[in-house]
Amino acid sequence: MREEENDYLFKIVIIGDSAVGKSNLLNRFTRNEFTEKTKATIGVDFGTKSIEIEGKVITAQCWDTAGQERFRAVTSGYYRGALGAMIVYDITSKISFKNVTRWLNELREMAEPDILVMMVGNKSDLESSREVSTREAQSFAEANKISFLETSALNSTNVNLSFEKLLTDIYNQFGQKKAQVVMDDGQEWLKPTQSGQKITPLNEAPVNVTSTHQEPKKGCC
Repeated sequence: MREEENDYLFKIVIIGDSAVGKSNLLNRFTRNEFTEKTKATIGVDFGTKSIEIEGKVITAQCWDTAGQERFRAVTSGYYRGALGAMIVYDITSKISFKNVTRWLNELREMAEPDILVMMVGNKSDLESSREVSTREAQSFAEANKISFLETSALNSTNVNLSFEKLLTDIYNQFGQKKAQVVMDDGQEWLKPTQSGQKITPLNEAPVNVTSTHQEPKKGCC
């Protein structure tokens, strides 16, 4: 499926503590790759992948903090234009799960109020080292009205499903509305707008954008 033929381009941000597997989730979904030892980088990394939903080609532009979270340097520019967010924790790290609350609060402060959120408990292959029960995480997700899945970037369990579910939820909420093009330092993606609303470029640029993946599509559907 070629991204040049897409109908929608949705921006998703991937956030969470360091070493929970955000980059491997991104790489597994966009390139079907996994790296045992990932090297943290400073900036923002992103990857793209297209899927089909109800006959429409949806391209996900997935942004990874790529190390910024270690320095609490994630800024509002990172969240601008995002329609969905994936908050990742490590099921073998109780601390990373407790910090989901901080990331959720940050989303509410910096992102659009109607952003759709999925919580992901990664490293489900390490069951013997589990510190966060599925039931506890599910209860937290239900209390905060967000989606939840456990994944393993190592063996691919639920990785595609988690991204596809989030994208489907975004499409169901926003896909039938008109879309505006948001331009940030040359980057473009689709953002919903109410019918009849004036289309206005938003010019706040993301900070330190770097990428080893395919550049996002220029222009819109």
